[in-house]
Amino acid sequence: MATFRKRGDGWQARVRRRGYPDEVKTFPKRSDAERWARSVEGEMDRGDFVSRCDAVQSTLGDMIRRYLVEVTPTKRGAREECIRLTAMLRHRICGLSMANLTPQDVARYRDDRLATCKANTVIRDLAVLSSIVNQARREWGIAIQNPVGLVRKPAMPPGRDRVLRGDEEIRLLYELQPIGRRNPYMLPLVIVAIETAMRRGELLALRWEHVHLDRRVAYLPVTKNGLARYVPLSLRAIETIRGISSRPYGSVFPIGIAAMEASFLRAVRRAGLDGLHFHDLRHTAATRIARKVPNLVELASVTGHSSLQMLKRYYHPHAEEIALKLG
Repeated sequence: MATFRKRGDGWQARVRRRGYPDEVKTFPKRSDAERWARSVEGEMDRGDFVSRCDAVQSTLGDMIRRYLVEVTPTKRGAREECIRLTAMLRHRICGLSMANLTPQDVARYRDDRLATCKANTVIRDLAVLSSIVNQARREWGIAIQNPVGLVRKPAMPPGRDRVLRGDEEIRLLYELQPIGRRNPYMLPLVIVAIETAMRRGELLALRWEHVHLDRRVAYLPVTKNGLARYVPLSLRAIETIRGISSRPYGSVFPIGIAAMEASFLRAVRRAGLDGLHFHDLRHTAATRIARKVPNLVELASVTGHSSLQMLKRYYHPHAEEIALKLG
């Protein structure tokens, strides 16, 4: 049954029913409280009532903090996601209760982020926000619909098509020569990246016990798509790896991500290749390997792409080369 009592300037309605937790809500008018109580009792009678107490009492910030503790540490990209969610916690949207979280609120968050970030970053933000809401709905008892699915995502920008052309590779490698305080692992790291199309994380995680120079392959037990794979090594890659003055155990390239990125950026600037990213070496490698391995299935097995659609974003042939093939 429902009871009503005056509370301050409003009326508090309390619905008690065996098998359900007490439902309490305050309204400015008694008629509003009675209408809400009848609605709740009707849903209970039909057996389709879902309590929203947890959704009302929990904020989005509470859900993000719980997600950081329980879910994020289980992911391979935990460090990057932790940074992303910590930044999200500073936005005013995190002060809203889960019950009051609307598509309009998510759209305002999207627009605020677009004012300072690129579309790719905002798309990733919305994806992880949607995952948090779904986790709260499915496993933490938060009875709401996911508002992120109703919000328009930013248009996906065109994929990068930057590859090394002309003498750019020579200029880059020259600036990576281990002179003075330059890191001695940067030159072989970049050469192997150009020869194998391996991702940055795969290169930095490569260990000596997974490099089989006699078989001309490197084994990657963990990759971005979750599948292990063998990467064929060209003669140039083998010669480069053999020339690394490192102990024959542990990491092949014992250098951190931050130090590697800083060293690469300095070399790019010295070489006058502004705008070149380390990931562009993967585009370069995929384009070059495609000339030697025209079979797309074999090419995808080399680069580690799970779909030909994604592989197309990394293969950038010259129109002149295609013209020559046409005859």
